Amino acid sequence: MAVASKKIPAPDEVRIRTALLSVSDKTGIVELARALHEKGVRLVSTGGTHKALSDAGLPVSDVSELTGFPEIMDGRVKTLHPGVHGGLLAIRDDAEHAAAMSEHGIAAIDLAVINLYPFEEVRAKGGDYPTTVENIDIGGPAMIRASAKNHAYVTIVTDPGDYSLLRDEIASGTTHYAFRQKMAAKAYARTAAYDAAISNWFAEVLDTPMPRHRVIGGVLKEDMRYGENPHQKAGFYVTGENRPGVATATLLQGKRLSYNNINDTDAAFELIAEFLPEKAPACAIIKHANPCGVAAAPSLAEAYRRALACDSTSAFGGIIALNQQLDAETAEEIVKLFTEVIIAPSVSDEAKAIIARKPNLRLLATGGLPDPRVPGLSAKTVAGGLLVQTRDNGMVEDLELKVVTKRAPTAQELEDMKFAFKVAKHVKSNAVVYAKDGQTAGIGAGQMSRVDSARIAAIKAEEAAKALRLAEPLTRGSAVASEAFLPFADGLLSAIAAGATAVIQPGGSMRDEEVIAAANEHDVAMVFTGMRHFRH
Repeated sequence: MAVASKKIPAPDEVRIRTALLSVSDKTGIVELARALHEKGVRLVSTGGTHKALSDAGLPVSDVSELTGFPEIMDGRVKTLHPGVHGGLLAIRDDAEHAAAMSEHGIAAIDLAVINLYPFEEVRAKGGDYPTTVENIDIGGPAMIRASAKNHAYVTIVTDPGDYSLLRDEIASGTTHYAFRQKMAAKAYARTAAYDAAISNWFAEVLDTPMPRHRVIGGVLKEDMRYGENPHQKAGFYVTGENRPGVATATLLQGKRLSYNNINDTDAAFELIAEFLPEKAPACAIIKHANPCGVAAAPSLAEAYRRALACDSTSAFGGIIALNQQLDAETAEEIVKLFTEVIIAPSVSDEAKAIIARKPNLRLLATGGLPDPRVPGLSAKTVAGGLLVQTRDNGMVEDLELKVVTKRAPTAQELEDMKFAFKVAKHVKSNAVVYAKDGQTAGIGAGQMSRVDSARIAAIKAEEAAKALRLAEPLTRGSAVASEAFLPFADGLLSAIAAGATAVIQPGGSMRDEEVIAAANEHDVAMVFTGMRHFRH
């Protein structure tokens, strides 16, 4: 049953007489407290914050002076008391509330500056179970929520980034209602994200991938100019997941990334992470979240040239992802073509100087590669709901490949099969990828018909052969991968017509025998993976 409103209008200005400061992140807290003290505000604090303010020479009362009760249980219990929450929740203009405050000796608290135990940071750093649990804040969220609810009279500040705004606001010793409203909204968003991180951690450690309630929280990293299109608003939120990639990368040069840049760069880096740097340098070129070309080679520069050769037309204005440090030779090659973003684990000083010749080219360093086997979550919205699934962390190296044709693949065909299947995992469905000698020969993406994907990929290969003045397209003698099963023999026959001699696919179609028979008829080797990689 809803609680009836007291119907007391909120005052526009509230004078700040008493402030409660209790922070885990002490950035800027001494400077803020000094500004408050200079305005005649009484300072009340707890634990480590109290010590920091006292050490700075500021007059500050301990919270026990409000509660009449000492901190106990290693500080677990210190603010959960009517002396604190009554001071935060009391409706100042209500006679009943005023009488209760007078009877119980509760003093009003006009400003609360609170941030929380660093649960997200501890989790991201892989803290053990007891340490992580100990960093679940109880008193902090309770005080934040109480203050935010009573924003008619109480100002709540949870973000050190807002301290300068608070100092400007209290220049006259008061805060305005609009400011208190804004801070209250931020406060509830903060506690919601905090609780989301805790609940998601529990779901992870208890191996409950789909809990009854799922909340995904994040912190705004960037308020973007627009979304996919100029009429759409957008923001980039980070979840705190400690995974190398676009969210955690350092922008070494170039303007801010757009919504589409971030989406495409993430797709590019997740793809290139499939190729282990210790095995060979590799490069992926992405456009609209689909690869234009992918290659591995003895050198990074050669890998780039081979990836570009697959579809140099589509690569214009694309995203380049590398699995090793960007070196000078590769940088010299890249700057020959207009590129939006380069992302790599690291960048040499010589390469930085070369890329600097293109000041609008965004250059990102991640410090490492994401592990494609690590579990995680992906989510997308639908009307009225949220689709959540575990990350597609299946890898072809971990699968038991089943030869289903009379002819087994050669060692080179098997390598090309695996290469093509890795790429197909990151191509929008329906996906067909041809590969030969460690590079993509043709990529067909996002078609309603798998036959069309096979044909488009072959056409791309023919166009690339003409551009490079090759005698024949690289699909001749290639391996072809389909990220889902081939439902009919027609898709296979299109690939054979393009020159493929080996096929890798998940299998599982009602017409598998028909497809296998067609492969045998044309002396094509085929293996089943048993794992599908739909990507929509």
